[in-house]
Amino acid sequence: MPITPLTAEHLRPVTLVVFDFDGVFTDNRVLVDQDGKEAVFCSRADGLGLQALRRLGVGSLVLSTETNPVVSARAAKLGIGCVQGLGDTKWATLRQTLIDRGLEAARVAYVGNDINDVDCLRHVAVSICVADAYPAALDVARYVTQRSGGLGAVREVCDLMVESREGPGA
Repeated sequence: MPITPLTAEHLRPVTLVVFDFDGVFTDNRVLVDQDGKEAVFCSRADGLGLQALRRLGVGSLVLSTETNPVVSARAAKLGIGCVQGLGDTKWATLRQTLIDRGLEAARVAYVGNDINDVDCLRHVAVSICVADAYPAALDVARYVTQRSGGLGAVREVCDLMVESREGPGA
């Protein structure tokens, strides 16, 4: 799919932004201590962006392939929903979530970075990849962020959503 600029017309209908976690909220690296406890780096700027989405009435959700307490803790701190342990069923889970919420895929944006995001990216209205996404995901994305995962890509998407409703510089 050719990469195109996201316009307000693309983003205004969106009422739910769904994010992958690893490689989107993080820089795709993990620190592991001698006891196997994991830690990741995330951007603090993401929190204010997600607050702005809530203010606009736009929902947000994390879908994560693995089950990881780090993901749960970050999602809880940010006040966003989180579904984990999906394995190869990300799209099936997203599809069921849309049914449960009475939403159409035409009102959803998905932000991903890797091959396990491709089905979700293909089925939503606004498919977004972070700047350092893998080629398989980039091939199906409508838009690529300027920032990489874990380095402000989530905030960039949130800011674009705000601008689509309130104008530039909002």
